[in-house]
Amino acid sequence: MLNQLKPVEGARHSKKRVGRGIGSGLGKTSGRGQKGQNSRSGGGVRPGFEGGQLPLFQRLPKRGFNNVNRKEYAVVNLSDLNVFEANTVVTPELLIEKGLVKKVYCGIKVLGNGTLEKALTVKANKFSTKASEEIVRVGGSVEVI
Repeated sequence: MLNQLKPVEGARHSKKRVGRGIGSGLGKTSGRGQKGQNSRSGGGVRPGFEGGQLPLFQRLPKRGFNNVNRKEYAVVNLSDLNVFEANTVVTPELLIEKGLVKKVYCGIKVLGNGTLEKALTVKANKFSTKASEEIVRVGGSVEVI
């Protein structure tokens, strides 16, 4: 019965109540020891700190340039668009629904790999030159959104 569900014995631990007197076993210093960096409030070291040794992320070589303003597009090829019926308006929502695109980052870009056999109206953020020429050649249209 749902109203009788309980966690398995030993699955749940009671919260450690520190600083509640010597009788609790975790009074006075609250299990932090006497002195030192970790006994203080806000004590401890930052992530990646290795005791003064040059940290791993600083020791590893860095190459190239990482553009923080880079736009990443979900890519769809012309051959993938043959899934749709002729004269369909292909939108990003329809591409996600059909499973051709899993995640839209900054938009969708249509590339010219493969061949398109049906006339479609394709709405996307970007088109390669070959893709847009091929869509128009087959009798479809291209719309940049």
